Amino acid sequence: MKRRAPPSPAPARRAAHEVRIIGGQWKRTKLPVSDKPGLRPTPDRVRETLFNWLGHDLSGWKCVDAFAGTGALGLEAASRGASEVLLVEQDPQLVTQLRAIQARLEATGVKVERANGLSVLARLPAGGTDLVFLDPPFDANLYEKALAATAAALAPGGLAYLEAPAAWNDDALAAYGLVVLRHLKAGAVHAHLLRRAA
Repeated sequence: MKRRAPPSPAPARRAAHEVRIIGGQWKRTKLPVSDKPGLRPTPDRVRETLFNWLGHDLSGWKCVDAFAGTGALGLEAASRGASEVLLVEQDPQLVTQLRAIQARLEATGVKVERANGLSVLARLPAGGTDLVFLDPPFDANLYEKALAATAAALAPGGLAYLEAPAAWNDDALAAYGLVVLRHLKAGAVHAHLLRRAA
């Protein structure tokens, strides 16, 4: 008699690949997270803390998410009232995804640009941006150039969010004319809120 093979185990269910917008007009909107090397969306807890630091109403702010990925940071800012949000991303698949989200939300203040984040930061008008999000791939060695371009782009009183695998202190940031306002460590992530030095 032919023996039947035992039933193969059911495939393990993978955790849902998505993050959510935490506050504002699009609160609880799900954003897909593609399975791509180097793409690690800012954890919900870190984003929640960041926007507690920033204040919940960003009405009228001009923001740039220079390494947008899922768009979670920039879309969170737009959800909370930012009037202009530029999402910059190089990966064509992610750009298509961001444009689809922008259209679904009818986010008229959000612009998606397929470009190199450093190039876009370098061409921003001096002193014209209220908030820059810097969350490049950890291993891409982009921090120094990104910080220098960001410092030039920030308006008086403007802020920058920096996510990195190690902490940056005022001494390390002095070369860029920036100082740390807030810092948080969550797992392997160091989150910093920066402003221009007085």
